[in-house]
Amino acid sequence: MNKRNRIEMMGCQIDNLTMEETLQTVEGFIKSGQPHQHVVVNVDKLVKASRDPKLRSIINECALINVDGMPVVWASRLVGKRLKERVAGVDLFESLMRRSADKGWRVFLLGAREEVVAGVKTTYEKKYPGLVVAGYRNGYWRPEEEAGVVEQIKVAKADLLFVAISSPKKEHFLARYQEEMKIPFAMGVGGTFDVAVGKVKRAPVWMQNAGLEWFYRFLQEPRRMFKRYFVDDMAFFWLLLKEVARR
Repeated sequence: MNKRNRIEMMGCQIDNLTMEETLQTVEGFIKSGQPHQHVVVNVDKLVKASRDPKLRSIINECALINVDGMPVVWASRLVGKRLKERVAGVDLFESLMRRSADKGWRVFLLGAREEVVAGVKTTYEKKYPGLVVAGYRNGYWRPEEEAGVVEQIKVAKADLLFVAISSPKKEHFLARYQEEMKIPFAMGVGGTFDVAVGKVKRAPVWMQNAGLEWFYRFLQEPRRMFKRYFVDDMAFFWLLLKEVARR
């Protein structure tokens, strides 16, 4: 990745790319055959990184860092570092699954519950004929099983790995095993698998554009998401205030 495309916000690097530029970058990674780690940065990730130096270091060392969240795009304008656009993880996943079918790329699906990840495999094999799912596994394993998970991914020889486990667990997992697994492009996808199988509904486009996708998510699972959105993520505004003052 050309570091000249990167900006820094709140201690984290972000690649200032459009969706199409991101897809072209991923294609280059796959052609190279070398392992590359991807991460998306949103409000929650910026807050976590501000409190976790190791996570912040992992983010900044990733080969590709996209912004997923309109509040971060708006914040970039306030600090004079205008990001081109939001590259939502769920949209990038969809585009890459489609391109994988077109170009013969092999994908591995890791994470979520067994019925969910199996449902993603079935859904996308029907949606994009020709898609090769090299392997899949749920996101629940004991520490002593982790080596076996890594070996399963390694022998599948996939071009793309999509990881739907919680943050920062997925970032640490990929940072620890990317070189061993040798996946040209590995991407954490959060709750994308749940959206893909219809378990969780995505916000209407107008809410996405208005930066209210988080609120739609909260309405679906208020008890589960309240602490994240209304307690933990409130630190984002303090981080933004400090960033504005610093500049």
